[in-house]
Amino acid sequence: MSISIKKLTPESTFDNTLLEEINEFLFKHLEQYGDPKADIKKAMEYSLSKEAGKGGYIFYAIEEEKIVGATVINETGMTDYIPENILVYIAVDGSQRGKGIGQKIMTEAMNSVKGSVALHVEPNNPAKKLYERLGFENKYLEMRWKK
Repeated sequence: MSISIKKLTPESTFDNTLLEEINEFLFKHLEQYGDPKADIKKAMEYSLSKEAGKGGYIFYAIEEEKIVGATVINETGMTDYIPENILVYIAVDGSQRGKGIGQKIMTEAMNSVKGSVALHVEPNNPAKKLYERLGFENKYLEMRWKK
């Protein structure tokens, strides 16, 4: 069984059914680290937007015609002081974890994007170890103020 990584960009041709499938996959497999489907959809639409100042990438892993992993990366439109990309979501099928799928998706993403990548991860999220192995560093403590 081989896993293939597919990439969607604003220039890609795709069926909306695929986007719905990826959204459903992420919603299910992000588990306690996820967001509502509507928020995931917004991030995906941003990634695939041809509108100036938007764009990004969606990578998904397929094994036997089934999605087993996916990530959504948004371009920030910035450089240097803020990385060019932010990894918004990544998930691997719960029954497939520990097989290197997350690392394969991340490696493909890191090799494909233009510029650096930032991400947010909760301290207790097991994916934090993967990010550290791939060279991500914890440069800042994120703080948010909500209006």
